[in-house]
Amino acid sequence: MRTKTFPHGIHPDESKQLTADKPLETMPPPEKVFIPLLQHFGSPAEPLVNKGDEVSLGQKIGEGKTLFSASVHSSVSGKVLAVDHYLHPGGNMVPAVTIANDGADRSLFPEKETKDPISLSPEEIREKVKEAGIVGLGGAAFPTSVKLTPPKDKPIDTIIINGCECEPILTADYRLMLEFPEDILKGAEIICKATGANRLLVGIEDNKRSAFEALRKCAQNTRAEIVLLKTKYPQGAEKNLISALLQREVPRGGLPFDVGVMVQNVGTTKAVWEAVSQGIPLYQRAITVSGPGIKEPKNLLVRLGTSFKEAVDFCGGLKGGSNLLVMGGPMMGLSQWSLEVPVVKATSGILAWDAPSPASEYACISCSRCVGHCPMRLVPTQLMKCVKYENLTLAENWGILDCVECGCCQYVCPSKIPLVHWIRWGKNEVMSLKRKKSA
Repeated sequence: MRTKTFPHGIHPDESKQLTADKPLETMPPPEKVFIPLLQHFGSPAEPLVNKGDEVSLGQKIGEGKTLFSASVHSSVSGKVLAVDHYLHPGGNMVPAVTIANDGADRSLFPEKETKDPISLSPEEIREKVKEAGIVGLGGAAFPTSVKLTPPKDKPIDTIIINGCECEPILTADYRLMLEFPEDILKGAEIICKATGANRLLVGIEDNKRSAFEALRKCAQNTRAEIVLLKTKYPQGAEKNLISALLQREVPRGGLPFDVGVMVQNVGTTKAVWEAVSQGIPLYQRAITVSGPGIKEPKNLLVRLGTSFKEAVDFCGGLKGGSNLLVMGGPMMGLSQWSLEVPVVKATSGILAWDAPSPASEYACISCSRCVGHCPMRLVPTQLMKCVKYENLTLAENWGILDCVECGCCQYVCPSKIPLVHWIRWGKNEVMSLKRKKSA
């Protein structure tokens, strides 16, 4: 079978063998959870509880009151110990709710079951998704209810379900596709209903053929098209996936709905089905705990607010000599300096290994490898120079805001220049200037 792909990109070592054959294991909830009220793109949710309150599993404890926000729910039943600030995996302190688990898991889920979810109107679906606090579980954590409400002048004709999981080491999405293919496809149909799309594609890389077969079997007699893609990084980036599957190019500065497309991660899609059909809010997620520094790598279903330390200990703990901990994948993940940070909605993995000392940086030799491999067709060295010498207007003109920070440029750079560092810094500065001008 011929596989589809996008131009450029790289082929890093996949390193998925540590956990690919390990089913999702439900981790027991911890004695205490630390639930940030900012687990999504946008502004923090406003707290709805106070110290001393009793809460149920799945109870809303934070209300997303702005457009770009998302509600937050308790991942255990128990007593609120504090409503203050706590350390976030992003590296800063954010508003958070600390809850002592009473072990009862009291919930109201059965009372909210919907008998025929597909009969709901688009407005009802979006409201249920919003109420459940669902965000993109591929890592961006963009509020899903907002994504399901495209501008009226930008009709959606195609939904793409992203089953690529192109980051090395991570396998949680792969296990979701193997173990919950029906839920994923039902969630995809709900998303089609909410957006009015008439075409449904599921893209899966060819290193996950078992997942491809599982979904193709479930998709018989449905409109879903299960498509095999070439294994290449970053195949799962929205614009690259759209290019591979539809040969449509999202314009510079544009979004997928500009070409009539919406992309959703398989984990998000499953969460949409659970929210719309059963009223289950997003209180847990699938993650991979792996890497050479983990004693017993596993795929886990973990309650939000569980500390990284407890998740790592559940997998046997760290091996001696481990000195690097990352949330997410090795290419785009965030380095952590503490194991006490909590699992949040954007946590796709917890990885650990013994990293070598940083390589010495040399001057650019103008080899253009970064240009040849950039999936966004940018010139990373030019962007780096613009930022380094504080010419942010030129950086924006060269397309710095289109960079997805995939790391391909830095991966292939023979001079070991920290290109992603410079570009990420530059993007933040450009956006900061835009906010100041619009204020």
